Amino acid sequence: MIPIKDDLPTRTFPFVTIALIAANIVVFFYEASLGPRAEALIFTYGAIPFNLIYGIESGRSPVPIVASLFTSMFLHGGFMHVAGNMLYLWIFGNNIEDVMGHVRFIFFYLICGIAAVYSHALLDATSQVPMIGASGAVSGVLGAYLLLFPHAKVLTLVPLGFFIQIIRIPAVFVLGLWIVVQFINGLFSGRQMGGVAWFAHIGGFLVGMGLIHLFKRNRGR
Repeated sequence: MIPIKDDLPTRTFPFVTIALIAANIVVFFYEASLGPRAEALIFTYGAIPFNLIYGIESGRSPVPIVASLFTSMFLHGGFMHVAGNMLYLWIFGNNIEDVMGHVRFIFFYLICGIAAVYSHALLDATSQVPMIGASGAVSGVLGAYLLLFPHAKVLTLVPLGFFIQIIRIPAVFVLGLWIVVQFINGLFSGRQMGGVAWFAHIGGFLVGMGLIHLFKRNRGR
């Protein structure tokens, strides 16, 4: 299933969501322009579990290791990687930004992303493969959306054999199925499968669910 849009209007313009999407896209095109040298960029600014857990500064990186927690969120491994993350952020991020406010949403997004990195790093502390992508932070947005708007309708592209159907599905099914897939893949892969840090998605999602009521603004009835 591929979500296209939801049916929830917002009361504020999603400046932060759009800025995050723009930043990720700009960085991705910069990566693409480097060609084979992009690998060096990823190892320099990606979050390496071994370094994070054991506090080892990399001689290859001009920034402190803690900075990789943030820089890694804006790097991606390919077009489909960044496109999928930005699609989900565009559909669900504006509503979460709306209920939190712009500044709170920035902190919420970053905290979920950091929690996602450590969710993977703690389970694979010896790995020296850099983690990259906005998936963990976006997963936090999905977790928050699921709690706040489970009955919102999501226009979804559903392949049925040789046919493609576009139908409206409650968010609880779209996002519920998404997190179930992450759990299944995480359990069967152990730590990482196909280059995907499944437990980073799970960690970000759960942290997003846990923080939403702390970060959302109290509005009058």
